[in-house]
Amino acid sequence: MKNVFIIGSKGIPANYGGFETFVEQLTKNKKNENIKYHVSCISNNNDVFEYNNARCFNVRVANIGAAKAVYYDIKALSKSIKYIKENKIENAIIYVLACRIGPFISHYKKQIKKLGAKLYVNPDGHEWKRAKWNFLIKKYWKISEQYMVKHADLLICDSINIEKYIKEDYKQYKPTTTFIAYGANIPKKTKATNELKDWYEKNNISKDNYYLVVGRFVPENNYETMIKEYMKSNTTKDLVLITNIDKNNFYDELKEKTHFDQDSRIKFVGTVYNQELLTMIRQNAYGYLHGHEVGGTNPSLLEALATTKLNLLLDVGFNKEVAEDGAMYFTKSNNNLANLLNTCDNLLVKDKNTLHKNAQSRISKYYTWDKIVNNYEEIFMNKKGRD
Repeated sequence: MKNVFIIGSKGIPANYGGFETFVEQLTKNKKNENIKYHVSCISNNNDVFEYNNARCFNVRVANIGAAKAVYYDIKALSKSIKYIKENKIENAIIYVLACRIGPFISHYKKQIKKLGAKLYVNPDGHEWKRAKWNFLIKKYWKISEQYMVKHADLLICDSINIEKYIKEDYKQYKPTTTFIAYGANIPKKTKATNELKDWYEKNNISKDNYYLVVGRFVPENNYETMIKEYMKSNTTKDLVLITNIDKNNFYDELKEKTHFDQDSRIKFVGTVYNQELLTMIRQNAYGYLHGHEVGGTNPSLLEALATTKLNLLLDVGFNKEVAEDGAMYFTKSNNNLANLLNTCDNLLVKDKNTLHKNAQSRISKYYTWDKIVNNYEEIFMNKKGRD
């Protein structure tokens, strides 16, 4: 039996973002009965429970502000090491998602090695580049990433560009890497439900008459560029932004800079956590805008390619490696996106259908959860792990 301890997500059942969905899919779609997953879950208690045939162990963490995630990962790692030791588990794998605990990892790596276990790390994206962090936090993230790369037995990158970056920037450590992408599934086309109709009515939106944005409300996702360019375009369609703006100073800053509140097409509609509803909103959009600039394979991009016919993506390596000929691309240059929106409003149906077909082909060939889970199980069982 191969025991795999997964640290760094908030836990399962998934109620949050990308890492949580990944762990949910990995455990739910497990094929190899010789793998046992142990998943850390952030909580207000220390309970242990089974979910998706995985052993889930809660980690109680006090709300100590910005350091909470670091403390959580360290406690989860300590608990995993203790469990391996007490149960005399051989050849365990500890898989850490993201590089939050680099300054502390040397101490724990010695214990991991002594137990005959391996340390695997998913370096995630360029967290140290995120605009929301101040100088000191950015420096911490970069140093932390360096130490995680140095001590990892294997780095599993969900982006070819991230794998290339790890190999080049940390070549002094001769890191062992592999590429396994994030996943998505192509949903069936469904008829509009009353829930969707109610959502449309509530937000004064109509089918096939809006461009959609879904993502975290942070500057590096280029909301400012997208909104400014949208306001300069001639499109009569709405720009519908599904994102959390509560208690976010960035919202007020953006309103001050762009005066988007004076453009009736710009509609911030809050969050949608109901996945079936969100899928229908994507399927019935005229198009999708994706301005993400920092990170690896982005979950919301994969979901858009799987569902929305027309996808307009920021022209960066992370996005192009995923979508290739399944999308159209824009830059941050003045009028670039505005002109593209004007063009897209008059796009022929056959051209739109071709883009949709190419996008779904990319998902089917490279990004299905079935393929991703297979690749992970091969890695965990010391087999090949990538095509």
